[in-house]
Amino acid sequence: MSTVSLKPLFCPCRTETSVHRFKSKAFKPCFVNCSSKFVVSHVKRFCNLRSPYSSPSTPAAASTDAAILESFQSADVFFDETFPITRTDKVEGKIFVRLDHGKDFNDQELTVGCSLSGKWILHWGVSLVDDVGSEWDQPPCDMIPPGSVPIKDYAIETPMQTSSSTSKGDAFHEVRINIKPNNQISAINFVLKDEETGAWYQHKGRDFKVPLIGCLKEDANIIGPKRGFSLWPGALGKLSDMLPKSEATYYEGQENRSQSRVPDQEKGQLEGFYVELPVIKEVSVNNSISVSVRKCSETAKNILYLETDLRGDIVLHWGVCRDDARRWEVPPAHLPAETAIFKGRALRTRFQPNENGRCSVLITLGEEFSGFLFVLKLNENTWLNSEGDDFYVPLPNSSGLPIENRVDQLEGMQREAKEDASEKASISAYTDGIINEIRNLVTDISSERSQKTKSKEAQETILQEIERLAAEAYSIFRSSVPTFPEETIVESEVAVEAETLTPPPKICSGTGTGYEILCQGFNWESHKSGKWYKELKEKAAELASLGFTVIWLPPPTESVSPEGYMPKDLYNLNSRYGSIDELKDLVKRFHEVGIKVLGDAVLNHRCAHHKNQNGVWNIFGGRLNWDDRAVVSDDPHFQGRGNKSSGEHFHAAPNIDHSQDFVRKDLKEWLCWLRKEIGYDGWRLDFVRGFWGGYVKDYMDASEPYFAVGEYWDSLSYTYGELDKNQDAHRQRIVDWINATNGTAGAFDVTTKGILHGALERCEYWRLSDQKGKPPGVVGWWPSRAVTFIENHDTGSTQGHWRFPNGKEIQGYAYILTHPGTPTVFFDHIFSHYHSEIAALLSLRKRNKIHCRSTVRICKAERDAYAAIIDDKIAMKIGPGHFDPPNGSQRWSSALEGRDYKIWEAS
Repeated sequence: MSTVSLKPLFCPCRTETSVHRFKSKAFKPCFVNCSSKFVVSHVKRFCNLRSPYSSPSTPAAASTDAAILESFQSADVFFDETFPITRTDKVEGKIFVRLDHGKDFNDQELTVGCSLSGKWILHWGVSLVDDVGSEWDQPPCDMIPPGSVPIKDYAIETPMQTSSSTSKGDAFHEVRINIKPNNQISAINFVLKDEETGAWYQHKGRDFKVPLIGCLKEDANIIGPKRGFSLWPGALGKLSDMLPKSEATYYEGQENRSQSRVPDQEKGQLEGFYVELPVIKEVSVNNSISVSVRKCSETAKNILYLETDLRGDIVLHWGVCRDDARRWEVPPAHLPAETAIFKGRALRTRFQPNENGRCSVLITLGEEFSGFLFVLKLNENTWLNSEGDDFYVPLPNSSGLPIENRVDQLEGMQREAKEDASEKASISAYTDGIINEIRNLVTDISSERSQKTKSKEAQETILQEIERLAAEAYSIFRSSVPTFPEETIVESEVAVEAETLTPPPKICSGTGTGYEILCQGFNWESHKSGKWYKELKEKAAELASLGFTVIWLPPPTESVSPEGYMPKDLYNLNSRYGSIDELKDLVKRFHEVGIKVLGDAVLNHRCAHHKNQNGVWNIFGGRLNWDDRAVVSDDPHFQGRGNKSSGEHFHAAPNIDHSQDFVRKDLKEWLCWLRKEIGYDGWRLDFVRGFWGGYVKDYMDASEPYFAVGEYWDSLSYTYGELDKNQDAHRQRIVDWINATNGTAGAFDVTTKGILHGALERCEYWRLSDQKGKPPGVVGWWPSRAVTFIENHDTGSTQGHWRFPNGKEIQGYAYILTHPGTPTVFFDHIFSHYHSEIAALLSLRKRNKIHCRSTVRICKAERDAYAAIIDDKIAMKIGPGHFDPPNGSQRWSSALEGRDYKIWEAS
């Protein structure tokens, strides 16, 4: 009998080398981390200790163990804790597909079921006779079971119902679809989805296909004998077939059963068939381990009792230490039964079953040791540790202090450490983000794959970025070292407030301070009044009061299109938004209220003034009177005589060849002129996919903007019309462009926008965590260069090319305004019924000093809820599911709450 292993695409805890310091180099175990870190930072006294049960042991050790047990029961409690262990286990079940006659003999009934636990959904549609390939259509209404939900215009999702449908009474989850005779439907297509895990189950990496007529060609994904299953978890993409070769043998036994019910027909309805396959699914299992320590008053020995509900041949791999360095060593004391020395540095003791159905170990240690260290071995490939560290238990020593005094002393030391940590938090929060960013960049450039795929220039830009970040971290450290004069300094409240509001030092040209909040100050229709600059000027004070620090203005140049994105004469700044003088006045007003201004610079393409001798528009006029040498040669529409394009083509206008020295010289002069003449503080760069990011670096170095962001917008990854969970390739393209600019400009985080679409539209909040537990967009890889947004003039407004899920906008803002990166708010949303909620979110971000490098700890990413804690200052939740911040040293108070979102602040 063959099985299919239904397991994640990768094991997040699997490492190439053993985490445990004493394993041999050839051994590569998979550590499963405890859900609660087993590092004992305080000592608790308990009076009621569970009576241990004696373990089977060798005769030689029996009498000694009995003496230890008797001493243990009469000793004083020093420590007693029970810690949860979360691990994965494999559960067997089966998936079955059956096609039978329906209640009416002419009807057919398709039953799809699964015996595995979970919240199963059948995602299905039909193929029509004339369909080509794997096209889906929605079925007729009389085929759709009650409780189903339509998915766009091509599929149906039907929850599986629990049904005891076997002679043994096993509980199956199943869906039954009644099929009326219909010559237009050739097949039913489906995939299975477990809403609890976000896993999708397919057939040979493709959709299941159940034929309804006998004239279908043989295809790999048709359900029937000798077929297999594969797993597509969370829409990560196609995996390799996991079936073992013995699968065919199993199906040979099924074939006769199926063929007896399926006549050999060239055309017409199939009579029916039945297919089932054993499957294995990885599920989360909760176990625990209890550790008790007592001090024997007679012998002054420390007696440890460990007990666990883990099943099987469990081995305790342990040692002791003498100080805080926690260096493992083997104790010279009496060793328990079933104990062996491992490489002279650790001991291995087998757990013994006891009378209450659990397993236990009893150990006695001398008082010269300060701690007990251990890990648990389940088998050769699976170990349990404490989130990557050894389990550690403190032991009472001969310091002479009573236990109560030592407890007080330890708690006092902890209290001082916490106070010291909180005092340093304001400094370390920002530098921690820089350190993490350096760490990510180092990992990126040092990986074998990176060295093979990245050019030497790209690697050099990463190294330069690492150097710049390191210098920034050092400058912050130097500026944070306090120096006090001998006399007492009394600071006024004004001085304290000014210090609080002072942002960290500027990182480099184009990236601002890290605390920017960006407003897009127009929409697709703003040009129509002809007075936009004047209208926007009236809102400057209000935008400043909301907390915006940067505003993005529309393209200022003369343009063939009224919106400004088809520029013609770059030095003519009289546009449909207003005159050049009105623009200057607007910029001046924003500066007065403390808001920086970004100009929308369209550098990729330019509309010509004249035709060439062939009647093609590629000769430019005005101050920059270029000829066709300024146009790339590989765009067939405009007959350029320049070099080939360094990016993708924008086919509506001539694409400028940035490799030409005269072009770059003129564009740098133009940008510098805009900075000086208009007062722009930075740039929003349009359609940067059209030219190499290295040219952007040249322009940024010349114009020295305060802040710059590029629009690198391309399609995310989809499979069968569904958004893939893994969007690493998409965000990698954006990061590669930022790398090419040498980090002198950020980029709009299109990846995050797309993933938010999928999460909110389909209630699939598990999408908001990547494979490493980080935010899945650019903000998870390079947060200081990620400019997050949910809508702009292209995606929303009257264009609506990729509109955010309706009614979910505030959930989107609750995400980007609490997370790292530089958030952007769309003008249409500010001045709408969302105004008050956006204002509250902006205020919360500002008073908690959330910045572009803030740290994110994702607490929950499940089907119906996403929750995270940012900088240990803010806890947030979006989605209809429940979440409360974990109790601990912090106390949380509710700050904001609305439809499917809630935010807490640390008190």
